Amino acid sequence: MQPGSPDHEWREDCGPRRVLELFSSKWTSMILHVLETRLGGCARTGVLQRSLPGISKKMLTQTLRDMEAAGLIDRRVFGTVPPAVEYSLTPLGRRFVEPITLLYDWARTNADALDEMVGKSR
Repeated sequence: MQPGSPDHEWREDCGPRRVLELFSSKWTSMILHVLETRLGGCARTGVLQRSLPGISKKMLTQTLRDMEAAGLIDRRVFGTVPPAVEYSLTPLGRRFVEPITLLYDWARTNADALDEMVGKSR
């Protein structure tokens, strides 16, 4: 494959595929967005769960683990009883917030088209 060729552009480790893999769970983008726009970049687990209606504790925990492993968030455990855990955006995580915000703003602006699309699929 030659750099710049269509085959090279869509190889398995290309940027678009990696970002889609990262955001294959809807919760990853939602957690990043909520952390930045509503919670000042940092929150405890319970606050995050209350800020994301519909997410189960198990899904939140798994998504946070995946995000920490990817370097999007930091996890800090406090020595209290019971232990308190706080999650904060890393500089890398903050870099992902801008495109997520653009996408969410687009979705709000085009809600009618999205509603129509959902109506046609039923």
